[in-house]
Amino acid sequence: MSATERQVVLVGFEGVQLLDLAGPADVFDAASRVVAAADGGAGYRLTIATSGGGAVRASSGMRILPDANLGAIDPAGVDTLLVAGGRGRTVLEDSDLVAALPRVAAGARRVGSVCGGAFLLAAAGLLDGRRVTTHWAGCDDLARRYPAVAVEPDRIYVRDGDVVTSAAVTAGIDLALALVEEDHGVETARTVARWLVVFLQRPGGQSQFSQRLAAPVPSESPIRPLVDGIVAEPAGDHRVSVLAERASLSERQLSRLFARQARTTPARFVERVRVEAARAQLEASRSSVDAVAAGCGFGSAETMRRAFLRVLGVGPGEYRHRFGGGGDTFAVESG
Repeated sequence: MSATERQVVLVGFEGVQLLDLAGPADVFDAASRVVAAADGGAGYRLTIATSGGGAVRASSGMRILPDANLGAIDPAGVDTLLVAGGRGRTVLEDSDLVAALPRVAAGARRVGSVCGGAFLLAAAGLLDGRRVTTHWAGCDDLARRYPAVAVEPDRIYVRDGDVVTSAAVTAGIDLALALVEEDHGVETARTVARWLVVFLQRPGGQSQFSQRLAAPVPSESPIRPLVDGIVAEPAGDHRVSVLAERASLSERQLSRLFARQARTTPARFVERVRVEAARAQLEASRSSVDAVAAGCGFGSAETMRRAFLRVLGVGPGEYRHRFGGGGDTFAVESG
């Protein structure tokens, strides 16, 4: 391994989600080809590791032949340790796997997980005091099992120091692209994304799903018509006082129902719906930022910028830049 080549250890196990391994692996592999084609530099050396070094079957039934026994890996040679996820929690009973993680992590520059891999990192004590995320369906369970971990639900990925965790399957690609950008710059990451026919990674703060799906309010609820109306017309007058009057509720009753059923405040729900609508326009049109802001109910571009920073962690201009493509693809052998 050359002095500049980074070793990425991808951890699998019986029942692993195949794309949690294959998605990041393809990103790192493509990045290595981009770097080599650009200036002959070194990219990444990928190592698939399992507990004991034996073959495992993914949840899809596909058989995975690892490169190494996780317990025998030299921590000093590891740049990135990335743990995949899988269905169920029986893997947490693999004491050898759980015990090997802190030893390898001790030598790694950074540690990460995709989907349920966060449970393994948490079981190994590597997430205590950290802000993390996982698949939306497992966030409550992760928080319950490991109260020392600060779970941030509904995030694509979360970076806390040298620990980075992501949501499920395709979010692992976003995470890997973010790491490539950190190592080799945005243009390399953009070229990899274009080659893999994916977006240059979604911002980490982006929702795992649409705001409407994130708020499954019962059809019989008095706030259901409000939720549907906000989604249908983001630019409408959705002040709390107006919403309360529409639903024949006091503002206090309205806020309580939103907190209980939509798991947010009325104002925050409106803001997120507007951000979602603005995202779609920024991705699909060439309208100016001012026009998008006005059309989505923000009133001004500055108001929209602040909302984007709160919700997505990036401004509208940067969001459009990330989703706008550009740059040349690179030539590699496929197949």
